[in-house]
Amino acid sequence: MSKKKSAVMPLLYLAQKQNNNWIPLAAIKLIADTLNTTYIKVYEIATFYSMYNLAPVGKYFVQVCTTTPCMIRGSGKIVDTCKKIISKKQGELNQDLNSSWIEVECLGACVNAPMVQINNDYFEDLTDKKAEEIFKGFKEGRLPRFGSQSGRKGSEPTSNRTTLLKNA
Repeated sequence: MSKKKSAVMPLLYLAQKQNNNWIPLAAIKLIADTLNTTYIKVYEIATFYSMYNLAPVGKYFVQVCTTTPCMIRGSGKIVDTCKKIISKKQGELNQDLNSSWIEVECLGACVNAPMVQINNDYFEDLTDKKAEEIFKGFKEGRLPRFGSQSGRKGSEPTSNRTTLLKNA
């Protein structure tokens, strides 16, 4: 099993990708059987990592970063928008929008805070109004281009400053 253990995470990822972004228990059992290991060993991995969903999350799975940089820049308003548009509670599937949301720790885009991850894409430099527009678009099956929602390129400064020196 030692070499086979390395296949657990990729197989969980594939199972999730092939099953509308969540992993049914039957898939966990199949992975365990395929790798000739116990169900509980695969289940432990699936429950340890937050990237695996063990319940339906919908076509649009929104993860809102609420770590300090995002919080300082307004992620609380994004969470409020999720509660208003998607569902009052985290992890609750909105059938009408085919979506759900959760709060997560750092997604690694701090300089472009606040941000959310929708499925595999990052949407950065959000405002509550832009988030509302994005979430309402789920009903029509549309998403804007991923990346900065304010139009800035990469992680360039919002003030156009390129140095810390005052007059440089």
